[in-house]
Amino acid sequence: MWYKLEPTNPHQIKGTVKLEVKAKIRALTARNTPIAMEERIRRLNTYLGGWIGYFALAETPSTFEEIEGWIRRRLRMCLWKQWKRVRTRYRELRALGLPEWVVHQFANARKGPWRMAHGPMNRALGNVYWQAQGLMSLTERYRRPRQS
Repeated sequence: MWYKLEPTNPHQIKGTVKLEVKAKIRALTARNTPIAMEERIRRLNTYLGGWIGYFALAETPSTFEEIEGWIRRRLRMCLWKQWKRVRTRYRELRALGLPEWVVHQFANARKGPWRMAHGPMNRALGNVYWQAQGLMSLTERYRRPRQS
């Protein structure tokens, strides 16, 4: 049975399941996979829809919030990896409405994609941006049946 709950708290998801989910999401958001962001989000939504439906009875909203934040950071990392050239980074960061000094600082940074996915990019590519792109919110899907 794939449904694994903690023995001490029958409504909590086991840590091993979180690791399995993160491994699958890593495969779907691999930064060296050349697929469009729309396709990547579509595949994520398909997988996450089934996953959240399976664990709908779990009483761990913090787990869903943690995984959702981690997914958004993975997607920001993929975007940063796609913006290979400094010129592209300037154009894309300006389009996000960041101040010019932040654009200059970030576009010329020599940090890795995972580190760059944090900080001002987190604010520029926040929840509203990803919802507009079509990314399903795990926490909203988790809370929806509990409100009715």
